[in-house]
Amino acid sequence: MAIEGADLVRAAALMGAGISMGLGAIGPGVGEGFAAGKACEAIGRNPKEAGLLTRTMLVGQAVSESTGIYSLVVALLLIFVV
Repeated sequence: MAIEGADLVRAAALMGAGISMGLGAIGPGVGEGFAAGKACEAIGRNPKEAGLLTRTMLVGQAVSESTGIYSLVVALLLIFVV
């Protein structure tokens, strides 16, 4: 029983979707963690600016998360379209 044709393409698409999400989630995870850590340090140094720092951190995390969303879109396309 050999895997050929459509089964091989489907297997490759599913493998690609897993790799896409696996690698695509590393960057946002590390970036958001780093941003949150630095924001906590900054709030510890200057508590009066907590509101501004929190708002800026959340905007930065939203921008960072966009790369994770792009990899999710690619993975979903590989799963359901290919």
